[in-house]
Formats: sequence, structure tokens, C-alpha cells
Amino acid sequence: MIQKIKETCLYVTNLDKTQEFYHNKLELPIISRKEDAFIFFRVGTDVLLCFINEYAKNQENLPPHFATGKIHFAFEVKVEDYQMWKNKIENLQIKITHEQEWKNGLLSFYFEDPDGHVLEIVSAGIWD
Repeated sequence: MIQKIKETCLYVTNLDKTQEFYHNKLELPIISRKEDAFIFFRVGTDVLLCFINEYAKNQENLPPHFATGKIHFAFEVKVEDYQMWKNKIENLQIKITHEQEWKNGLLSFYFEDPDGHVLEIVSAGIWD
């Protein structure tokens, strides 16, 4: 049985802006960075891979991969930390584009990164 998705991959245009957003603002630890190629972040036990599209598209050692458009993924937080994260995002002057109350009464909210990818903060338990 597959246990989980270990890596999530984004395609970005500027590693400095990506680092500023994910490391400096969202406080994700940096695992690795290669100029003009990629920056990788630790997210709990998982990994967020952020590639410059052309670098990943032209891979020779690994299968080439790339994408365009608004990719979506969600970060899970403890229910008791949800409001703290919402406040943090607002205090960082990152626009919250939508807040959703789910049928189980739990909440999530959406916002965008510098490349327009749609991120979400979800309360733990939404998919339980």
C-alpha cells in the first residue's frame, strides 16, 4: 500500500522570491538550493521541490518534468493553530483569496505564492 505523497513539485520563475516566500515568510527549512535550478524545502516529514521550469524540463539524469498554470496544494495545521496561521498570513500582507467552511465544521483558507500557485491552509481532520 502507498503510504503518502512524499514530494510536491512546483515550477517557479525566481528562486530568490520563492525563498523569501516559503522560507522567510512561511518558515519552511531549506534542504538544498542550486542557482538557476531549484530550491527544496522541508514540510514536516515531506518535501516541497521548487524547480525553475526550464531546468526541470531539460533534465538528462532524471526524467524531464515541467508544468504551467496555477498548481494547488494544501498545508495542514492543527485545528488550534488555524487562526494563528490565518493571522500570520494576513500580517505578512499576503491576500487571503477565500475561506471555506467544510461540512465537518472545519476551516481552510486560500492564498497565492509569488508565481500565482494556489496554496491552502487546512485544519487537521478535514479529510478524516
